[in-house]
Amino acid sequence: MSTLSFTATTGKVAGKVVDKETGEPLPGANVTIVDTRYGAASDADGDFFIINVPPGLYTLRATMMGYSVVQMTDVKVSINSTVNLRFEMAPAVIEGETVTVTASLMSYKKDQTSSVRHISSDQIEVLPLENLDDVIEMQAGVVEGHFRGGRLGEVSYMVDGVPVDDSFGGVNSAVTIENDVVQDLEVITGTFNAEYGRAMSGIVNAITKDGGDRYHGRVNLQLGNYLTGNTDLFIGLKPVDVRNQDYRLQLEGPLLSSKLSFFINYRYQNNKNHLNGIRRFIPTDYSDYASDNPALWIDTANGDSAYVPMNNGLYNSFFGKLTYRPLPDLKIAATFTQSDDDWGGYSHTWKYNPDGRARSHSNNRMYSLLVNHSIGKTIFHELKLTYMDDYYGNYLSKDPLDPGYIHDRYANSFGPGFITGGQEKGHTVRTQQDLTAKYDITWQVNKNHSLKAGALYIGHQLNNEYHSIQNVYRQQPNEYDNYFDPDLNTWIFPNYKPEILGDSTLYGEVYDVKPIEFSGYLQDKMEFDEMVINLGLRYDFFDPNTTYPSNLRNPANQLSFPSNLEKMSVYPAAAAKVQLSPRFGLSYQLSGAALLHFSYGHFFQAPPMYAFYQNHSFLVAPTDYATQTGNPQLEAQKTVQYEVGLWQEIVKGMGLEVNLFYRDIYDLLSMMVVSTYNQIEYGVYTNKDYGNVKGLEVKYDVQFGGLRSFVNYTLQYTRGNADNPTQTFTRAGNSQDPIPRLIPMSWDQRHTIAVGVNYGTRKWNASLTGYYDDGTPYTWGPIAESRLARVNLYPNNAKKPAKYQMDFMGYYDFELSSRFQLRASLYIENLLDTRNELFVNGNTGRANEAIIREVDLANHRSLFNDYEDRIINPAAIAAPRYIKLGLGLIF
Repeated sequence: MSTLSFTATTGKVAGKVVDKETGEPLPGANVTIVDTRYGAASDADGDFFIINVPPGLYTLRATMMGYSVVQMTDVKVSINSTVNLRFEMAPAVIEGETVTVTASLMSYKKDQTSSVRHISSDQIEVLPLENLDDVIEMQAGVVEGHFRGGRLGEVSYMVDGVPVDDSFGGVNSAVTIENDVVQDLEVITGTFNAEYGRAMSGIVNAITKDGGDRYHGRVNLQLGNYLTGNTDLFIGLKPVDVRNQDYRLQLEGPLLSSKLSFFINYRYQNNKNHLNGIRRFIPTDYSDYASDNPALWIDTANGDSAYVPMNNGLYNSFFGKLTYRPLPDLKIAATFTQSDDDWGGYSHTWKYNPDGRARSHSNNRMYSLLVNHSIGKTIFHELKLTYMDDYYGNYLSKDPLDPGYIHDRYANSFGPGFITGGQEKGHTVRTQQDLTAKYDITWQVNKNHSLKAGALYIGHQLNNEYHSIQNVYRQQPNEYDNYFDPDLNTWIFPNYKPEILGDSTLYGEVYDVKPIEFSGYLQDKMEFDEMVINLGLRYDFFDPNTTYPSNLRNPANQLSFPSNLEKMSVYPAAAAKVQLSPRFGLSYQLSGAALLHFSYGHFFQAPPMYAFYQNHSFLVAPTDYATQTGNPQLEAQKTVQYEVGLWQEIVKGMGLEVNLFYRDIYDLLSMMVVSTYNQIEYGVYTNKDYGNVKGLEVKYDVQFGGLRSFVNYTLQYTRGNADNPTQTFTRAGNSQDPIPRLIPMSWDQRHTIAVGVNYGTRKWNASLTGYYDDGTPYTWGPIAESRLARVNLYPNNAKKPAKYQMDFMGYYDFELSSRFQLRASLYIENLLDTRNELFVNGNTGRANEAIIREVDLANHRSLFNDYEDRIINPAAIAAPRYIKLGLGLIF
């Protein structure tokens, strides 16, 4: 039986039908995909191909008069890939005899010209992975979220072949897709074909499920808690508690007729997680430890001393799809996706005043229409229209003029090292609307050539509003007037009223821009008996659709030179940027069980949008290195990448792949220092940074019956002149010299290993995964009293401790009836309760360890904590052992 999913991106089945005894081709044999409309007849050379096949697991059948039927089971079709099959048919001895075989591993690898992974829904379901980020992170070539040594943000995320990137920050996908929704996940860490763009390091393409022709569903409840021996570090955790709640609902089936189907998925999570604060203070408490006399200290603490979750969140996600097939060759799919999230992050300095922190809020809605139409047996085309509306906010109150905001004087950390009152006053609201149109056409010219062409248009509308909430009474004589209120048991600062200022000030940044992107490509996939060649060319166009100051030494004309207009700025339109990028990939079959591949390409990516539009008013603060400004004239960042790989089938069901790669990364986003005419130095984004990466990937897979196992290993050397775009600018502001050589990047992890073992039957399944990271660099520095403090040490000069972790997931299905199953599940993250260090002290190289000097102890003033409280930060250690129990109904 087939697992059929009509998706927006498809694969191909091709191959040959021969006489088993003579090896001669058999023309006219019928090859069909069982329980589908897909099929083809072999030509005079015995060759056949079936295009536009949705990803899934199928059974194929070859029939011909006078020959026994050959049935090939468990054939996996993946997006943008060709499965190459060979049917060997024997003359029929018994009428109606059927011979059942399975496809070889070479069938799936033959057309692989670069490093790519396809993870099916069946594989995702049995692994102890909570979301798609976990699936991606365990792939070879991915280290700490970085694809092959690139910076974060060099990856393009796609849903059903349509880009869904957060264009403002450039790091994440703007759309949340749950694991249960994914039919096939394509992760490319190497070079990629011309149809893919807007990325320099990798592609993640999630193909979503469609409803089937029968009603199915599942309801699932999971409750989680932390069971750890490290409660001295992770305060407030109890052995018997429910920290996290996870509810899931999924339904699918036909709607009104067999031509129309639906698929819906909903998930709700209420997670307290593992990092707590203590409500010793509330925002209106005022404390003052400035006096040298402890008798004069003011310590106002009106909190209830309760434990308060600080890295908690509420997460809602919904996915719905209608698939309509009015004709056998026409498919229309309408999709709606929504996520609504509210979360906070842990901040150690706010540990005792957790209610004063701002929180993040997001709401994303995506509407998609996808049309797939086959024109005969050799041509099909796809049209995809998508509208995405994304909202992000970070604030304490959504209304920046909320009377609940209080005087800045309450916020004070002097003495104990922790905020003892007050609030965070930053207020960000950002919306991004993207209208995307994508068209692709594929023509299987003959068995050797598959031409594909397409175009992509994205119209962005980005509205950004940031305000630093100010006091109406600022700089007035009575601004700090105060009195003590015995009823409230705190000091009152009455002269406060919140105010926000516009884009023409240094306390606000407000802009609305409409950049445009367009791209097109043409590629030819040439498939021969022992060789596959991918050759393509891509065109990219980006228009920031804004203006820029002509004189960076006086960008906002804050300085007046009426007699020298050359020193004044005018504001011409920023130029659009155009790139052409060639792509080439080749795979060569060395034997029936070995394959060699080579690929090369140029890959361009526009910097994130904040780098174009930041400080939209171009105002420069009167202090050196206090201003950072966007640059609408930025060029695209560029990667040139080479890759060579070898795949070998060791024995049937066991494969080993080794890939070597090298990357040069040019025109990376950076920040240059500009000096104004009145000698104020500030930063402007530019393209000056460089990096290179070399490495090796090893992928080992084995499957024998119900046993599956894998090993993914990455060896990597990552070098560059800066970790992030502002590093050089920040060093200049700290009176440090520029870095004159290439240094290890902060994610330059030498050895990364992910191992997984899974065994399952029809009723139960158990999976165990393990991870080993041998440590990323950090910047070691001596204490001020050391003579080494005079030495100019380069960043990333030492290595953090190694990390390792094991996770487990298992379930058992109880048969309630022929239609209903009760599933009990167990998920354990960090099975061994390992204390993995995420960040370390720059003097000691260890988390929560520091060199404490007498002057440090002397400057610590507090009535409620000691100096070590500042050092011991629970966020420096990864989450402890987490156990989640689940109960679900499947029907």
